[in-house]
Amino acid sequence: MTAMMNPTSVQLIAAMLFALAVIHTFSTKYFEHLAHIQPRHAGIWHLLGEVEVVFGLWAMILILFIFAISGKHEAITYLESRDFTEPMFVFVIMVIAGTRPVLDFAAATVQRAAVLLPINTGMAMYFLLLAFVPLLGSFITEPAAMTLAALMLRDTLFSKEISTRLKYATIGVLFVNISIGGTLTPFAAPPVLMVAAKWNWDIGFMLVNFGWKAALAVAVNALAVTWLFRHELEHVGQKSDAAVSKIPLLVVLIHLIFLALVVLFAHHSVAFMGIFLFFLGFTAAYHQYQSPLILREALLVAFFLAGLVVLGGQQQWWLQPLLMDMDDTAVYFGATFLTAVTDNAALTYLGSLVEGLSEEFKIALVAGAVTGGGLTVIANAPNPAGFSILKGKFDEQSIHPLGLLIAALPPTLVTIIAFRVL
Repeated sequence: MTAMMNPTSVQLIAAMLFALAVIHTFSTKYFEHLAHIQPRHAGIWHLLGEVEVVFGLWAMILILFIFAISGKHEAITYLESRDFTEPMFVFVIMVIAGTRPVLDFAAATVQRAAVLLPINTGMAMYFLLLAFVPLLGSFITEPAAMTLAALMLRDTLFSKEISTRLKYATIGVLFVNISIGGTLTPFAAPPVLMVAAKWNWDIGFMLVNFGWKAALAVAVNALAVTWLFRHELEHVGQKSDAAVSKIPLLVVLIHLIFLALVVLFAHHSVAFMGIFLFFLGFTAAYHQYQSPLILREALLVAFFLAGLVVLGGQQQWWLQPLLMDMDDTAVYFGATFLTAVTDNAALTYLGSLVEGLSEEFKIALVAGAVTGGGLTVIANAPNPAGFSILKGKFDEQSIHPLGLLIAALPPTLVTIIAFRVL
């Protein structure tokens, strides 16, 4: 493969800003701590401690650099060349999936399934939230599955007094399982979506090469963390009335139809944004069946992903040669590692630009991208959604990025075994 290109000054600046953004991501816990010990400047420290703000902030600095170096036209042209469909889609799907009718329906489904399992109901609910819901992401998309699982965990397990170890173990398994749980189909996981059409990967191909391995890893990860914390889960229990709802069935069905339509038109922002506006009108008309919409959380996540799109667009000059100089084994582990400090969809997109790749290389690239998707908040598009929803339940209302990385390593190892040994 070709050697590394000669970067332009803008590309070099973008690479440095990207590195600073990654370092900033791992430093948010420190800024939140500063907000508590320096209340006079708490506002700015809280702002810098918001993980969702990090990449948007550094993306803004990049655009200012382009404006200063190349002028207004180049800065605007670069922004308009970026595709913001994914951030917009994640915003819309988060809001709809986080509504009371959809959550109540999902909770009722999980509770009914939990009763059928021959274990404590609280443990069964926990297992299903970490196993069934991530696999459901193959059909309702990963961001929707992450939103459902995180909100249900927040309102059940995380609303109780539980250990910090259990909290971190839970999000570690959740993030990894969401990343691999969307690989049963070619349209639900962002890194698969980037390549499926070009490489002609259909549902049959996904099930044979990814799906059954991912499903097995998801089940093993969920079972392992459930067994490891079985004593704590037995004592904590879950909400017994989560499935009890006074919402009319027709209202629930209309919400599910809106959800399905947004998933159907996930690649067409002009369509799903129009559907979303109708959805907002419907929720306003029947506000008595709604909890407050999670607009703020969804906007922050969209801002994070949009910043990643802007910064990531200038990283191709070093990422693509690095990936293309590897064989299929090296690219699997290389993609797993690089995903932790980039976005896994960006990696697979770069791979799709190269012609003549072997089938083994393609599979290894995508498998590595989804394997590392739970290691950090930036590794997979749905992660900021779970991060935003659950962080308020952690000390100082912040999830330590290093804690997430450590917690995600065991389920990531299980995934490596599933994809490389089986």
